[in-house]
Amino acid sequence: CIRIKPEAVLWSSEPVYFNGDVCVVLVGLDAAGKTTILYKLKLGEIVTTIPTIGFNVETVEYKNICFTVWDVGGQDKIRPLWRHYFQNTQGLIFVVDSNDRERVAESAEELSKMIQEDELKEAVLLVFANKQDLPNAMGVSELTDKLGLHNLRSRTWHAQATCATQGTGLYEGLDWLSNELSKR
Repeated sequence: CIRIKPEAVLWSSEPVYFNGDVCVVLVGLDAAGKTTILYKLKLGEIVTTIPTIGFNVETVEYKNICFTVWDVGGQDKIRPLWRHYFQNTQGLIFVVDSNDRERVAESAEELSKMIQEDELKEAVLLVFANKQDLPNAMGVSELTDKLGLHNLRSRTWHAQATCATQGTGLYEGLDWLSNELSKR
């Protein structure tokens, strides 16, 4: 869950409408870069990662907002467990390896299944189009098409180009997510 610090309301130049906790889940296929993103945001540096079996959970402070981020493993055998992390989730960060053209259809299928879950019907969706530093990476426009994001008529969503190892685009994505959640 994201816990909003009371001082965020006192020092904000814009209205803040948060009530209580806001939960965010970080998911995506294995090797998309979820754990790298989590620890780049948490520590500001790249850490050596191994495939996540189960989950990592860390608190990340950004712009007076305290994000508690659940990074859930993405291997196919673990994906049925994702739904156990969806209760009270108001923000969903879906990470895609933009360079993995062979599995983009699999990403689209998993995303489609996930957003049909009742617990996520009100959640805003942030897609991190990760690994943009690689030469064959799909751009945001191409990835948006392949994921079918334009078909999400009743869902607030945003696709953000990112490179987790360099930190590029991560904070822009958090800015969008924070702004959208503050409207609720």
